[in-house]
Amino acid sequence: MSILQSLFQQKKSNQKGLAVLIDPDQHGDITNHIFHISLKLQIDLFLVGGSLLSAGITQKCVSDLKKLGAKNVVLFPGNEIQLCNEADAILFMSLISGRNPEFLIGKQVVAAPWIKNSGIEPIPTGYMLVDSGNITSALYMSGTLPLPNNKPDIAAATALAGQYLGMQLLYMDAGSGAQNTVNPELIKAVNQNSSCILFVGGGIKTAEQATTAWQNGADYIVVGNGVFENTDILEELASALKCFNP
Repeated sequence: MSILQSLFQQKKSNQKGLAVLIDPDQHGDITNHIFHISLKLQIDLFLVGGSLLSAGITQKCVSDLKKLGAKNVVLFPGNEIQLCNEADAILFMSLISGRNPEFLIGKQVVAAPWIKNSGIEPIPTGYMLVDSGNITSALYMSGTLPLPNNKPDIAAATALAGQYLGMQLLYMDAGSGAQNTVNPELIKAVNQNSSCILFVGGGIKTAEQATTAWQNGADYIVVGNGVFENTDILEELASALKCFNP
């Protein structure tokens, strides 16, 4: 079964999920520590990538995760130079919240032949940047305006357009280092107007924030910086998840 099929199966069964986002620039002992905690807590989905990578070690990060036993390692690339054929899948993203043609279709055209030849599973993804109250790396690097965090109707229309364009997964992201998380009203609006798998991330640092997102329709919560700053949050999130998946 492909990762996408597995995600849809979980959604159909009303199962919620938790994914850990690994920035290769932070790769090292802390990544290994986070992975071992995740494995103990039965968290099995890892996203690898970021908006700006300076170390250029995506390949090593993915390879190390696979050697440690990670079953589902999915690329979350900021651009085409972050591709790696050792991953299990790739979020083949189009930045549908913005109007920069490079991130709507340009980067995808460059990456498509490589993905076909690599045999890696592409997951058609509509990436939706949401205003977080400050300028995040994703916002700056993409050169786009984010979705207003208080306009559910705009978020819903954007999500629906993404679905009609063939997106299978929607990723609502406040961005790395976000000041505010994605407004629950936006999550609810997108969930009610789309049948896509819904990932929500950015600024989530507490079990309460994750629970609110799950309750309003997120299928998966993505945590990154918050985990690296405080590894104890993983256990709290996993415990909260059990309330949805007894």
